[in-house]
Amino acid sequence: MKLQCEVELVHRHLPTLGLRGRGRSTRAVLSLGRLSDKAVPQAGAAHLLICTPKDRVGSRYKLKENIEQFFTKFVEEGKATVRLKEPAIDVCLSKANSINLKNFLSAVRLAHQGCAVETLPLLTLAPLKTSEVEKPKTKMVITSKKDYPLTKNFPYSLEHLQASYCRLARIDMRILCLKKLKKLDLSHNHIKKLPATIGDLVNLQELNLNDNHLETFSEVLCSSTLQKSLQSLDLSQNKIKALPLQFCQLQELIYLKLDDNELIRFPFKIGQLSNLRFLSAARNNLPFLPSDFKKLSLEYLDLFGNAFEQPNLLVPNIQLTVPLSLLEISARAILEYRIPYAPHIIPFHLCRDLDTSKSCDCGKSCLRSFIQAAVTMNLHYVAHTVVLVDNMGGTEAPILYYFCSLTCYSQFLDRSTKSNR
Repeated sequence: MKLQCEVELVHRHLPTLGLRGRGRSTRAVLSLGRLSDKAVPQAGAAHLLICTPKDRVGSRYKLKENIEQFFTKFVEEGKATVRLKEPAIDVCLSKANSINLKNFLSAVRLAHQGCAVETLPLLTLAPLKTSEVEKPKTKMVITSKKDYPLTKNFPYSLEHLQASYCRLARIDMRILCLKKLKKLDLSHNHIKKLPATIGDLVNLQELNLNDNHLETFSEVLCSSTLQKSLQSLDLSQNKIKALPLQFCQLQELIYLKLDDNELIRFPFKIGQLSNLRFLSAARNNLPFLPSDFKKLSLEYLDLFGNAFEQPNLLVPNIQLTVPLSLLEISARAILEYRIPYAPHIIPFHLCRDLDTSKSCDCGKSCLRSFIQAAVTMNLHYVAHTVVLVDNMGGTEAPILYYFCSLTCYSQFLDRSTKSNR
């Protein structure tokens, strides 16, 4: 049995002596096994061998009745300490795969208790090859089902994992234990649903789910630690019809690709994605763009092949209530004066209404009493580079505007009429 981790040896009666001689840990491979030299006393008994890149022959330590104490409080974090009696040292382990570490410590405990060596997964101890003590693997690329590991764990140290064309129907739970992952590419699979625990990948910056069978993107993921880490998201070639309102909480997003889905609308508050610079949503079913879209500041925008409707500013959708309801007055006051609200203060459905409030052209907000009108907007207003919207060379798309009163609508109509003369 072997374990890869960081190791530091601490002599209990002398100053700290790290394996590098400077009191700090170094990468090592720990092996549990028998000594191969029959002439050595207790050659058949279980020993611990610690090998490092600078010492591939390694140091051996007897285990039977030679362990004073185990320290396993932080074993879930890949940390533990084994205190030996002779020599009087603490073997401090860190940065290990937690599952592998638990299994290894269990075997070490059995060896200490003197269990029959035949019952332990022992090796014949020998110097390790250079490849066995090389630097931790940070990148793995798998591009076929036959190469996908079924019996071995992924290296805990992975920062970039690609597992494409593997016919995965769900995300492997072993992947969700790779806390150092920065790039995860699961494109060209058959994944239908994303587990909420993918939000536990606290360092994840790039997520590629291109060409899967996704129908939704979970609200839970939008409220996870991905808010602070995720910068690139590729959801193209799926079956997504709409993204949740909470999607706009992913405010570190720079790159968003949504091509070839079934989108009928963008997130209502998409303008909150202030860091977004690349947006591609070609070949969807978008009829209009939300009013918040005009707040974006993009470098690249591609909306080719959407079913944009022809707007008519003179035929508005009037939903005005006169006089305003008490709910409408209260909601406008909360939004205007920025009064804090949350589900523990007011009912959840009212919070949701406030979250989806409309912004009038005058800057004020409205809830259920408004005038809605579609207006043509040149997409160069929000993006430096714009892919043509259609085969006719157009770079314009309809955007929804909201007005809190008939006065605001009339003033906007007058300005638009004058600018078109």
